[in-house]
Amino acid sequence: MIRTEKEYNTIIERIETLLQDADNIENKEAKGFIELNLLSDLVADYEERTYPVKKPLLVEAIKLRMAEMGMNQKRLSELLGVSTSRVSEYLTGKSEPPLKVAREISVKLGIDASIVLGV
Repeated sequence: MIRTEKEYNTIIERIETLLQDADNIENKEAKGFIELNLLSDLVADYEERTYPVKKPLLVEAIKLRMAEMGMNQKRLSELLGVSTSRVSEYLTGKSEPPLKVAREISVKLGIDASIVLGV
């Protein structure tokens, strides 16, 4: 188990060295294959504990999806069947969408239901 940032950085350097030899990645019989896999697992565990990835907030997910789709608030309101002022409230966090609108957000914007529902 990695306990400190110094240990983490040292192991990262060793992994980078091992990755320079393609055999360590592809050949299960290679000298560094097992070491590379073990060290990679240790790093993954440390990163999950130390740098957890949080689910995005609904507002962030909607804004990102709008940008990706080149969509403005007016177009989003049309897509969801709500007023532009209601969309504005969702995007500023002043109100949360009711279940029916949340379902539309999930389906029409392709945002995972767990993010839409905040679970």
